[in-house]
Amino acid sequence: MKSNLPIVFITAGDPLGIGPEVTVKALQDKRVRQSCVPVVFGEPASLQKAGFSTDLAALIPIESLSAKPTEVAPSKWGGEISFKALQLACKLAKEKNAPVITAPISKQSWAKAGIQFTGHTEFLRTYYGKTALMMFVSGNLRCGLVSEHFSIKDLPRIVTQTRIVQAGKDFENALRKLGIKNPHIALSALNPHGGDNGKFGIEESSVISPAIKALQKVHIHTEGPYPIDSLWSKHIQGKFDGILCMYHDQALLGLKLAAREPIIHLTAGLDILRVSPTHGTAFDIAGQNLADPASMIAAILFAATQYQSRL
Repeated sequence: MKSNLPIVFITAGDPLGIGPEVTVKALQDKRVRQSCVPVVFGEPASLQKAGFSTDLAALIPIESLSAKPTEVAPSKWGGEISFKALQLACKLAKEKNAPVITAPISKQSWAKAGIQFTGHTEFLRTYYGKTALMMFVSGNLRCGLVSEHFSIKDLPRIVTQTRIVQAGKDFENALRKLGIKNPHIALSALNPHGGDNGKFGIEESSVISPAIKALQKVHIHTEGPYPIDSLWSKHIQGKFDGILCMYHDQALLGLKLAAREPIIHLTAGLDILRVSPTHGTAFDIAGQNLADPASMIAAILFAATQYQSRL
């Protein structure tokens, strides 16, 4: 039976955060054990402390030559381990045609370790040489991001027509891979009230609307731009297969309020499938057996289901 199941690679994230705990709790879930053959990349002691054993999954141990810190906080040690785990998992995932599920890393830990990337997505873009789209799924709710971790003041410079068109193409392709034959996508406005005819900004008419027309010319079913509050209402009602938001909080605020199922994060447009839970390292509760594994479980099951159809 096991030989007929897809292999999934799981990176345990920052060893001082809740990554090892949610990884182990997910592996203990019967649905996960029945859906895939998991391989974990992580620091052995932190995983064992969380209850890991090789009965749950194969383990590829990741170590660091740096000293392990005595307090639970961002650290060079944690940054080195979580980054090494990701690098190796991504290398093997392409070779073995396997998905990668990533537990949370600490951006501060990566910075302390001298890692030039601010997070998973930025590394994955460089490693695979793809534009890559950050998107989220919870049941029938699906949203993508034109821009991710940027200051609000920089958005008018970052949200360009070219960037929107590429995001629209990546989003449509990702929705097709989810089984939606002709995705109907709506785009959000950038400014309050959609700019209100230029009173609050002109990006809707000068940037977003031309991008929508460009997407329509290549037969991608798009419309908008809609003010974000009305757009989320329409999506919840099922009027669109997915919505493309201009920046981070437009997507995450609405999704976290509307979702009735665990939310998972995808990086669309890569050579592999990368999925993750939608929470952080939560250093404040690490090691206390308080972390909720629901999003991690959902991420693994999603990846296993996607790859099961390829066997």
